Amino acid sequence: MKLSPSKLALLSVGLAHWASARVVQFQIDLTYEDHEVAGFVRKTILSNGQFPGPHLQLKQGDEVEFLVNNSMPMATTVHFHGVGQLGTPWSDGVPGLTQELIQPGEQYLYTWTANDYGTYIYHSHSRALLDDGLYGSIYIEPAESVERPFDLIAENPDELQAMLDAEQNTQPILLSDWKHFDSTEVLQLEKDSGVENVCTSAVLVNGKGSVFCPPQEHINAITTPAQKALVGNGTLTDMGSIAESFPIDPSKLPDGYYKGCMASEGPTEVLSVTAGYQSYDLISMGGVTALVFSIDEHPMYVYAVDGRYVEPMLVDAINIPIGSRYSILVKLDRPAADYTVRVANSYTTQAINGTAVLSYEKQGSSGSGGSSSPSQPYITEVGSNATASTVFLNETNVVPFPAVAPAVNVDRTYFIDIEPYNSSYTWKMHNASYASSNEQLFPVLYNRSSIPAQYTVSTLNDTWVDLIINITTAGQPNHPIHKHSNKYFVIGSGQEAFTYSSVAEAMQYIPQNFNLDAPQMRDTFFSPASATGPTWLALRYHVVNPGPFLMHCHLQMHQNGGMAIALLDGVNAWPNTTEHRMPVKATP
Repeated sequence: MKLSPSKLALLSVGLAHWASARVVQFQIDLTYEDHEVAGFVRKTILSNGQFPGPHLQLKQGDEVEFLVNNSMPMATTVHFHGVGQLGTPWSDGVPGLTQELIQPGEQYLYTWTANDYGTYIYHSHSRALLDDGLYGSIYIEPAESVERPFDLIAENPDELQAMLDAEQNTQPILLSDWKHFDSTEVLQLEKDSGVENVCTSAVLVNGKGSVFCPPQEHINAITTPAQKALVGNGTLTDMGSIAESFPIDPSKLPDGYYKGCMASEGPTEVLSVTAGYQSYDLISMGGVTALVFSIDEHPMYVYAVDGRYVEPMLVDAINIPIGSRYSILVKLDRPAADYTVRVANSYTTQAINGTAVLSYEKQGSSGSGGSSSPSQPYITEVGSNATASTVFLNETNVVPFPAVAPAVNVDRTYFIDIEPYNSSYTWKMHNASYASSNEQLFPVLYNRSSIPAQYTVSTLNDTWVDLIINITTAGQPNHPIHKHSNKYFVIGSGQEAFTYSSVAEAMQYIPQNFNLDAPQMRDTFFSPASATGPTWLALRYHVVNPGPFLMHCHLQMHQNGGMAIALLDGVNAWPNTTEHRMPVKATP
């Protein structure tokens, strides 16, 4: 969108702020600099000079103007993950689909309405630049008219008010991983060696963490049965990683890729608290990790998932798919002390974890107090239960609040097969490997014929669509499947091949595998892992937002390796606009 000098001056305010009117203006200036994370220095994308990017605080109904100024040496875009973009498809941030790339020295103005309450993310959507640090949290405070689920936890008015106050002051916890190599280097290393990037150097909490190199004896002791089955007579590497089974040339790989651990010490995130209730929004922005989150000795009420309330569930640990968001209430009623926050990778590809600290403030002091003995964990270093009574969030028990049922019948069913393609790091989704060159297309929003048909499926407006995600080969991990635009209903899954022509037919034979009464509404959800054979995931959504929207695996190297498809939604009702919203040169 072309911007006038006066508009640019108005938007130069920079960081997010509460607007006195409905329009909230926000600017991020992107630079690519040497920056220390987890105790070592490498090139990092900084947003307004910081990593992760600054938090964006909104109220439901706000009109958002989000200006991106690209001062990096490479092109990028910004996607607002989970934001529906109802009526504003040009602000979805996918190059080649809804906009052109923002080239170095250019800027782009995204405009959208905060229709939905909850927790969201902004992040890069070009190549694998998310792995270089371009991401930040978004919180949209619900309107007063939105019903909260807290009276399902307690009836005492004072306690209910404490929960409402905690939600209003909720804090983001960004969980991610960090490598010694930037994304450009990783992509080249994959190509040179044939080794898929499944290993990271550190697990971060709000951008903080360290690189740990435990002795081999310790790595051997925590190796899971599933990992032992993969390595056979061998062991995990000194980075806790498995070796690839594809034909590879590991001589092309430097230390720190999947072996050759290089320890370094960075800062530890400290969550300072006082007695009462605290709300946190857990956000996973990992590149290669499926992170399990837990706070020692502190159960958590999960009360919202992917920006939508659910009936609260009391759990000790949560397995968070990449791109998902879980809002939790923590009752702070333990003796004043420091309690370890544990974040562990549950994928079999690597045994790695990170920690933070939940620290009670002393009465009348700025320090923590109480016992100095170690807190008792709910989970292990590999994300499994550390006690027989540890309660993990069971996704099949999650019920939306209020419950919403999808349509019983659908107008179209698409079968989306996922399988490896040619190498360890390239993939097919719906019989094609989504080409990275698609980022260079004239945006499909303005010329539907610009994208080759093999990368797309088409739908009509105001219809219901089933997407059957078929994991066709054994040995695939859980794929965090993210759909842009409106949410989908997670209506079923299975640990076998889907051999039916439709969900309706399948329900005649395996009704226990489906939930059409009160299924979850998500924008990101795991497909079942295919350890020994095919698996499937059934998603249902209503086409209400005409435009081209991407669906993809949120593992960065899987998406970059082709695991994506363009949903050309509502092709009979696309916006009648001739305005090509181009990035423009930045004003000096």
